Amino acid sequence: MTLRPRAPLVVVGDTLLDRDIEGRAERLAPDAPAPVVDEQARRARPGGAGLSAALAAGDGRPVTLITALARDAGGDELRELLRCFGVEVVDLGLAGTTPEKIRVRAGGRALLRLDRGDGGEPGPVTASGRSALTGAAAVLVSDYGRGLAARADVRAALAALDPDVPVVWDPHPRGPAPVPGARLVTPNAAEAAREVPEPAGRPQGAVAEAAARGAELARRWRAVGACVTLGERGAVLAFAEGTPLAVPARSAAHGDPCGAGDRFASALAALLADGELPSSAVGGAVAVASAFVAAGGAGAVRAETETEAEAAPGAPEDPRALAHRVRAAGGTVVVTGGCFDLLHAGHAAMLGAARSLGDCLIVCLNSDRSVRRLKGAGRPVVREDDRAALLRALACVDAVAVFDEDVPERVLRDLRPHLFVKGGDYHAAELPEAATLAEWGGRAVTVPFVAGRSTSKILEEVALRGA
Repeated sequence: MTLRPRAPLVVVGDTLLDRDIEGRAERLAPDAPAPVVDEQARRARPGGAGLSAALAAGDGRPVTLITALARDAGGDELRELLRCFGVEVVDLGLAGTTPEKIRVRAGGRALLRLDRGDGGEPGPVTASGRSALTGAAAVLVSDYGRGLAARADVRAALAALDPDVPVVWDPHPRGPAPVPGARLVTPNAAEAAREVPEPAGRPQGAVAEAAARGAELARRWRAVGACVTLGERGAVLAFAEGTPLAVPARSAAHGDPCGAGDRFASALAALLADGELPSSAVGGAVAVASAFVAAGGAGAVRAETETEAEAAPGAPEDPRALAHRVRAAGGTVVVTGGCFDLLHAGHAAMLGAARSLGDCLIVCLNSDRSVRRLKGAGRPVVREDDRAALLRALACVDAVAVFDEDVPERVLRDLRPHLFVKGGDYHAAELPEAATLAEWGGRAVTVPFVAGRSTSKILEEVALRGA
């Protein structure tokens, strides 16, 4: 599912200035058991509603952000950052200083977060703000509990929207209840539990609890539906009445979840703007948020150049970028290869075993031309795009790299995996990939083979039954 640029998206909410200080921590301070961070890089980006707007604009969609910015250096920096992202800003004015969130990170992990800036009272909604709302294909209210979503005039403008304009409300514990009539509200699991501490029926398990709390919140807030996000477990879409929808998330090894909620909400609102039903929009938003986390989360967001995840939200993981990221984090890169024509139980068992050996699994997939050379006329039965899509749909597969050669030497040199895995019907010493792997110290290994499972046998059985 792709986000197709259509009519504008309007984001309403509090904008913060987020900073990341990246460094190296290799020693403790002499006066306290605290790490000493040698600063290496410092980056700034819009936060809060500003991040949601920037991410939506990165999808190639016209975005207007109705927010309140301070008249200080931080506010000026935010205006310039939002301009670089292509976000049109309706500034209501903020009485006070720019709220900032500063993360100190080392080795890909956050060590400390420092908050500063008093925020202050946002100004009244303007005529340009009302005009932007009137022309919106969808509206995202990104509430960060700093007062804008609580203003009576802002709420009145939202309540006056045409009912056909979908409103997504991303609530905050310090913020007000959503305006009645929202298409979807998107609390996370902790926020839903805070609002509904004891859901009806005493459900057991995270998904069942989220469904019960979501149904209660949809009734309480008079929303069409409530989508409770569960982090790495995905999301649950619930309605006041009816069967809930559970949408699992794709695993994001070594990802950064910072900003995942904003990525989810912005993708959800964009998909609704394009006319998607809530159920399919939630599925698409979960996929986009998962890709965002895997690509490095908010820390990977840049105003100067688009990252792969921003340029093609929900697009397949780039295998080279994934391998580089996992290696840089000290993880083990696992690769396997093959035609995978007519995916069967033996393939699934081998792929699952291969994934368990490391921190990511990349499949080198023979192209259609390569399969024809190896298997002869009439093969492959399934074309390469569909074979790649089926492999990516498996939870154990993190990325797919299609190659044209008989042996994926070029791809292997790009990926430089620690392990190359094949089924036990091969001997590791006989694998043609082994010599290439030896160039950087990689190893070829085999995993147990499921006997009697092969594409050739399946095709033989089909031919016999059709005879």
